[in-house]
Amino acid sequence: MADLIDSVGLLLREAAATVVLPSFQHLAEGDVEEKAPGEVVTVADRRAERLIADGLRALLPDSVVVGEEGVAADPSVLDLLREPGLVWIVDPIDGTGNFAAGHGPFAIMAALVRGGAPVGAWILDPLAGTLAVAEAGSGAYVDGVRVTLSAETSQPLRGAAMSRFLPADLKARIQSGLPAIDEVMPGLHCAGREYVDIVTGAQDFVLFWRTLPWDHVPGALLVEEAGGVVRRLDGGPYHLAADGYGLLAAANAPTWRRVHTALLS
Repeated sequence: MADLIDSVGLLLREAAATVVLPSFQHLAEGDVEEKAPGEVVTVADRRAERLIADGLRALLPDSVVVGEEGVAADPSVLDLLREPGLVWIVDPIDGTGNFAAGHGPFAIMAALVRGGAPVGAWILDPLAGTLAVAEAGSGAYVDGVRVTLSAETSQPLRGAAMSRFLPADLKARIQSGLPAIDEVMPGLHCAGREYVDIVTGAQDFVLFWRTLPWDHVPGALLVEEAGGVVRRLDGGPYHLAADGYGLLAAANAPTWRRVHTALLS
């Protein structure tokens, strides 16, 4: 798997260097369009996904690719997540809103799934050049250095609750609990960066409502392989092919319970 880890990392860096970064802060008016209310897609998203998908299929010829933009064009592509074989999940630009607005953070993400279980994850920050990777059972790494999270909750406790898509009643409930958090951080609108910030210690938790696989499968494996916890709001596991909303990621189990009690109990 080590060769594959390196090869995918190089592929994401190629996409960053040849498609994503040359387009950053150089998008013309026609290069950005709204694909859903409040959500944009750029020509760079589509070009990067094509490049990455072709490269991933070349690395593993028996694999299939589920990409964010491929699903946007044909929702039936999402059914491939239930296939028993090898499936790649790709988010060509996570944080497209930031990217289109000309600022970071944004990320390029991929995950490899075998029989419905994630076995590899890659999150590249194109602006910083930082690459976070994880392999199921073998740990999480940031720029080649293994990261291991503490098993004890930190003081002060800091993190973010992404409220944009929350139902009104749940949003009010969570906001009433936020004073129990020592430092409430602003959401970054880039799930990949939020997950990397957990494994590097920049924050202790993040709560999401929407749980699309390209946004969360890479980061969930990264956090879990570093020793963290990623669970549904009811405490159940996150299954990439299961429908549902709400996800809480934390640096460890005590932190998960503390945040869950503060915001959801």
